Amino acid sequence: MKNSLLALVVVAAFIPILANAEAGDIVVRLRATNVSPNESSNLGSQTDATYGAGTAAAVYGSAGAELQVGSNTIPEIDFSYYITKNIAAELILALGTRHDVSVSGTGGVLTSRDLGSVNLLPPTLTAQWHFMPDQTFDPYVGAGGAYVLGMDRSLTAQVGALGLPIRTDRHAFGAVLQGGVDVNLKDKWLLNFDVKKLWFNTDVKLDATGVLPKAGYQKIDSLDVDPWVISIGIGKKF
Repeated sequence: MKNSLLALVVVAAFIPILANAEAGDIVVRLRATNVSPNESSNLGSQTDATYGAGTAAAVYGSAGAELQVGSNTIPEIDFSYYITKNIAAELILALGTRHDVSVSGTGGVLTSRDLGSVNLLPPTLTAQWHFMPDQTFDPYVGAGGAYVLGMDRSLTAQVGALGLPIRTDRHAFGAVLQGGVDVNLKDKWLLNFDVKKLWFNTDVKLDATGVLPKAGYQKIDSLDVDPWVISIGIGKKF
């Protein structure tokens, strides 16, 4: 009898530690998120296709020149709604994420390899499967989509004293895969580690009126951005 009572006391002591999810629960997480583009660029070949062979070598210094996109770390908030104990829908919101853009290599008529930066707002919606919502460690996988809004999409190619404007698409859509783990804590708090892979691309257009043969904005790249998005943070179940 004493052993049974002792066992109940031990079990009761551990019950509040877990922030177990139930259908109808809402989880709010605050995370630090690193967005690291894994870009694929055809700047040189597309520029030659648009303006004629030899243009990329003259402008960028190489027919194989590529656009390079820097990474950034931002604050992010997300909301999960548990449809069932194991299935949740997660909406990820973030401040705009700003990324520096540059041209690879050396040479050509570019005065600077740096083209400036773009600011992207990428709200993302995923459906998740939580494997062990009743345990301290609850791994999950998810899939969904992202809408990427170009809030600031203006770049500049500096050629001597001339600043030639470049712009990317205002809107883009992409697929998302996700994996992560919630570490359930006391009083419905949790720690979270999350990794996402996004796939989206954007057309890059240059206005070189008066400098290159074609006037107006012309396509110089179809840039696959395809970032890895790695987050860590805390959350609370309601």
